[in-house]
Amino acid sequence: MKNKKNIIILILLFSVAIISTLFTTTGLDYYWHITAGKYMFNNNTILTKDIFSWILYNKNWISHEWLFEVIIYSFKLLFGNLNIIIYCFINIFILLVIIFFNNKNYKKNTLFTIFWLMLFVIMNSYSIIPRPHLISNVFFALTLYLLYNLKNNEYSNKIYLLPIISILWANIHGGSSNLSYILIIIFIFTGLIPINNKYIESKKITKLQLKKYSIVLVLCLLALNINPHGFKMIIYPYENILNSLMQQNITEWQPILKITPNNYIYICFILLLSIIIIKSKKKIKFTDLILAIIFIILGIKSFRFSNYIYIVSSFFIFDYIKERKDDKNTSIILLFSSIILITLFLISFPSTQKRINSNYISDKMISKIKEENPKRLFNLYDYGGYLVSKNIKVFIDGRADLYSNYNYKDYIDIFNNVNRKKLIDKYKFDYFLVDDRYNITKYLNDNKYELISKDNNIVLYKKKDTSK
Repeated sequence: MKNKKNIIILILLFSVAIISTLFTTTGLDYYWHITAGKYMFNNNTILTKDIFSWILYNKNWISHEWLFEVIIYSFKLLFGNLNIIIYCFINIFILLVIIFFNNKNYKKNTLFTIFWLMLFVIMNSYSIIPRPHLISNVFFALTLYLLYNLKNNEYSNKIYLLPIISILWANIHGGSSNLSYILIIIFIFTGLIPINNKYIESKKITKLQLKKYSIVLVLCLLALNINPHGFKMIIYPYENILNSLMQQNITEWQPILKITPNNYIYICFILLLSIIIIKSKKKIKFTDLILAIIFIILGIKSFRFSNYIYIVSSFFIFDYIKERKDDKNTSIILLFSSIILITLFLISFPSTQKRINSNYISDKMISKIKEENPKRLFNLYDYGGYLVSKNIKVFIDGRADLYSNYNYKDYIDIFNNVNRKKLIDKYKFDYFLVDDRYNITKYLNDNKYELISKDNNIVLYKKKDTSK
């Protein structure tokens, strides 16, 4: 009977993962990621210098996601046009299995588990993108699982897998890999303080647990240095956090309260989480409380951290809900829910696949750009990644961390008409690829540039030859 229920839960997790892929969007960075992966795969090398822009060609580049780029290109070779869907599905399914299959408490209340899984779909609907953060979510969940495993069983040695995860994390998504040792520090800190009052409890960790946590902490710090950029990878995330230019202009770094409608989803989730814990008759475990507070604050501060609170809370939320005894209808409800989700996926998949594989910029426009062969092209930030995938040298693309020390501020000023003429003269652009809904087109029309191609709202301008 137990095995039967595990199979049914596994089917439900599969159906939730597969329905989540219907929200997949390609995103702006996918194109340069896969192009970088193709270059490294074909040339058997790791990119540490820029090769995609004309402005920063051969400049040092902290390629903190290089291994992901090789992976996503490998998916392209294996699965063709299905690569994005399959990549997203595999990561989501593994994440759900880590969260639920190793957490026996989810069986306390199966109906709540279904509800919690539906929250997963809602919370993640805006972040199903073929980027390394999906693998980061898996590593994050694995790290929490191993840390909680040792907390609950001091004789467990699974914790020693963490340094291996840290090495992979530093090479797949170095920008988030510091979370591996930060989480260990949180568990050590919250385990050093014994608390037992009316609302909060904390059992002091044993000497054996402290020893294992400390050893793994040191090993993880060392492991994070095993990457093409060495110690720089540990410093890199903090440099980004302190980069005010990126903080102000990159969407994923924006505070969650500035983004709609995702901010309402996040706020509602936080309120629900708070109500469940406060209303529970159980004392709040100190580690759970600190983890919740830290990742709620991080989520409010930056959109990119907003999904972590769901993963964190999934490891303890079932401890605070009322137990509900399963009846004979529970398995039927689970299977019926799975069938509905899979059916919805099958109905909607063709339109999803068509949307994902549609061209970001038309082939006609790409052909025109290649025909013109610009040497100093100005392009919108959003166009950069796709142009890179078409082997067109760009002024800027989604690697804001690379450009922020060079031309990113100038790009923003040109776009916002701050010293526009002076900056355009500085870079001596010969072509502009922009959107005709922006006011920069008026400037181009009035200042020695001519419109030579248009496709929907995307327009290509060429500098007029004034020598004639």
